[in-house]
Amino acid sequence: MEYILGLAGLVVGVGGGMYWQKTQVKSGANRLKEKAEKALADAKQERVEILIKAKESSLDIIDRAKNEEESRRKEVNALQLRLEKRESIFSQKLLELQDKQQVVYEKIDKIEKAKERIRQIKDEQVAKLEEIAKLPRDKAVELLLDKVKEENKENLMHRISKLDQETHEVLEEKARHLLMNTCQRIASSVTSEFTSTSVDLPNDEMKGRIIGKEGRNIRAIEKLTGVEILVDDTPNVITISGFSLIRRHIAKKALESLILDGRIQPAKIEEAIETAKRELAVDMKKAGETACYELGITGFDPKLVQIIGRLKYRTSYGQNGLLHSMQVGRVAGFLAEELGLDVTLAKKGGLLHDIGKTVDQEVTGTHPEIGGKIARKFNLVQEIIDPIETHHDDKPKGILSVIVKVADAISGGRPGARNDSFEKYLTRLGDLEKVANAFPGVERTYAIQAGREIRVFVTPQEIDDFKARELAKAIAHKIEQELQYPGEIKVNVIRELRVIEFAR
Repeated sequence: MEYILGLAGLVVGVGGGMYWQKTQVKSGANRLKEKAEKALADAKQERVEILIKAKESSLDIIDRAKNEEESRRKEVNALQLRLEKRESIFSQKLLELQDKQQVVYEKIDKIEKAKERIRQIKDEQVAKLEEIAKLPRDKAVELLLDKVKEENKENLMHRISKLDQETHEVLEEKARHLLMNTCQRIASSVTSEFTSTSVDLPNDEMKGRIIGKEGRNIRAIEKLTGVEILVDDTPNVITISGFSLIRRHIAKKALESLILDGRIQPAKIEEAIETAKRELAVDMKKAGETACYELGITGFDPKLVQIIGRLKYRTSYGQNGLLHSMQVGRVAGFLAEELGLDVTLAKKGGLLHDIGKTVDQEVTGTHPEIGGKIARKFNLVQEIIDPIETHHDDKPKGILSVIVKVADAISGGRPGARNDSFEKYLTRLGDLEKVANAFPGVERTYAIQAGREIRVFVTPQEIDDFKARELAKAIAHKIEQELQYPGEIKVNVIRELRVIEFAR
């Protein structure tokens, strides 16, 4: 019975619990439904408010757009009115300009007709004058000019002399000041090279060993080096003769090496000469590097530096080529500095101005032409090429070329800088006098100051002051064309009239 009561109680409890749970679930569902309905109502209300605000905003935007459109329409209308007004004014002015242009064309036509009429009248008058004078117009003009020239020759000479004197005084003063400042900054020894080199021997017996059996050793040396070995009675000395300083240097180095070794035979001679050539190549490169370093020049190709070093073994009028080029570079740099120009370009142009002389004995052409080709091969700038090609021309290209030409003349014109043989000296003086004597009216000539000045005495009855000036220019021009000389030559034409009478 108790079991049944317990089971019944359990059933009643379970049923009551399920009913309570169902009641709670239904109550929760109702609450959720109420919340959802409330949220939906709130959302609908918010949407309505948003739509109202959006509508109000859109209406405001439309109103502003309409106002802006109205304002822009008014501006466009005003601008259109102004453009129409300007167009009207422009059209009116264009019409006025066309009218004025037409008037100008009519005046031009009248002027051209008047000019043509004047030309016709002039031609008629000239024809009448030629007919009356029985002389062509060109001939009459020539006679008139000659007469004017003859009548005013003295005034012209006075005026020309005065202008020349004033110009020369000013320019000479400026040039003297500039060159003085430059020359004060350079001081170098004068090195002269000749066409022979001496080699000291330990004893006279060595001469026979150098000559060799039946002269085979000396012939081998001369053949391989291209020089001439002179063996004379001078004790303990032999002489190497040749125009190429490079070949003489190679021969001297080889002979010194052979004398030191003691074994003098064709095989050793060939080996010694090859060694001397290699040593010379190294020495050339070092000489080129030293020259660039002393001048403060950088950026050259190593092959170009070695070519520069070859100038150490090249001479001109007894002056060492490398020392001369270095000095020209220094002087050109000083002059460029005084004038406010590029000092580095001036130094490079001065150092390379004679670069063509390094190979002028192997390549055809003048050394300025060869130097220009070498410079272009190494892609140097035109400012450096111009001084190389034109430093001997009458009209150098550019101010740097003029500077290099002046520096070259300063270096070569210093007393003792260059040497001429006695025969060359006499030949140069004779050529100068011969050139001047070829002109009519020249009485006698004297080449003085080692050929740097020529004094020309003229016949005063044939040459007047005006012709004397023209004669000086003609002689200078002919010397420039026909002769080769370092520096410059002063042409001094002297017209002296002496009248002698005796009182008895």
